[in-house]
Amino acid sequence: MKSRELLLRKSRLYLILDRAGFTGFSFKKISSLLSGNLIGLIQLRDKVSLKSDVLKLALKLAKQIDLSKTLFIVNDYADVAVEASADGVHLGQDDLTIRQARKILGPDKIIGISCHSLAQALKAEKEGADYIGIGPVYPTVTKPASKALGLKTAAGLKAKIKIPCFAIGGINQGNIEQITAVGISRVAVCRAILGADDPEQAAKCFYKKLEKHDTARMR
Repeated sequence: MKSRELLLRKSRLYLILDRAGFTGFSFKKISSLLSGNLIGLIQLRDKVSLKSDVLKLALKLAKQIDLSKTLFIVNDYADVAVEASADGVHLGQDDLTIRQARKILGPDKIIGISCHSLAQALKAEKEGADYIGIGPVYPTVTKPASKALGLKTAAGLKAKIKIPCFAIGGINQGNIEQITAVGISRVAVCRAILGADDPEQAAKCFYKKLEKHDTARMR
């Protein structure tokens, strides 16, 4: 069995499989990325399919990811996460509460939540979230209506939170060093890896830059 807490705390790179915003999803790409042990978490984010179809895909992904050291997270649906034997769920501010999700998942699985302010992040930490996603840091087509927080806000938020924090939103090879320069050593990306000519090499580049700037204060 995976030690979920340990794997989460060791994770630097979080891959989002966004079915609506990107067409580069494929099981073949996922297999190549899993082999390098670079991806700490993979999240299935599907806002367009029927819930029954999300479950079918989650079951396939869970089977593929199960023997790796990568954690499998389902967006929104705690019940789907349970049925697919995923490692946890990721919530938005308008989804289930952390308490509701914990009741469905049980004590051992991971609950992450998107936070867009320090107040939201402190509330999530107090209510028992295992990690938070800070963002969007930069404008992103995945969430076009969301205002970008900017680096200063993201870094200040991360500094006040004890649980793992992943910066998300518009992060790519061109700005990753701006992210690490302000002390953020965990990021979540989608297109920057899956849309690359060589996804595995892209993941390696991200990981090396995150590792290089990690000050051994991974929380």
